[in-house]
Amino acid sequence: MKLKAVIVEDEIHARDELEFLLKETGRVEVLEKCTNALEGIRAVNKHRPEVLFLDINLPAIDGFEMLSMIEESLIPHVVFVTAFDEYAIKAFEKNAADYLLKPIEKERLLQALEKVEKLAVNSDKQKLEIPLMRRIPSYGAHKIKLVDIDDIEFVQTDATGVYFVCEEKKYFTDLTLKVIEEKTKLFRCHKQYLINPDKIDEIIFEGNSSAKIKTRGNYYVPVSRHYLKTLKEILSI
Repeated sequence: MKLKAVIVEDEIHARDELEFLLKETGRVEVLEKCTNALEGIRAVNKHRPEVLFLDINLPAIDGFEMLSMIEESLIPHVVFVTAFDEYAIKAFEKNAADYLLKPIEKERLLQALEKVEKLAVNSDKQKLEIPLMRRIPSYGAHKIKLVDIDDIEFVQTDATGVYFVCEEKKYFTDLTLKVIEEKTKLFRCHKQYLINPDKIDEIIFEGNSSAKIKTRGNYYVPVSRHYLKTLKEILSI
């Protein structure tokens, strides 16, 4: 059975060459080719591939930061692709399945595929050392804004999607509440809300064993009974 793969590579010639080499092996089905990290995140969430061929030196959001924006359970086996030896060493330090140096040699690619196939057959999970998410991407018309986690007051999900509030502005993101909760210091205070503990101004306790948080930006965020105990533990109150 062929390995299902996604390629994330910003250079068109390198992207097409890797796809050609993979197809030539007869061992890989390329589900999608992506030109940047945000396309890559969407492709991984959509296709749930077995292997991700990931260029490290991507524009705006590099390969390592891209992985921090994917839900842990969805991260496939990762083969980093790079033109720089120092990045290759860093990739192995983060326990990638393998790495490939550009220009990619066919024999070296076959070695990487053998490693991934063994991991897939044995259902072995990588122990990737993925850093915490530093920024959340927001998608606008013809632009992407990257907002620092420290600047965000809260994150909410509703019928319109997932959005976060920063400096009195509302930004939408494709990231889920779950991945933001997993990869940042923001914690859940309600099934629809995550709060930045550094932005809490007041906690107002209510009679039905619930509460609400007033943020420094004068927003009110609900705290459900289910998460009130956790809130108190995190804040040591």
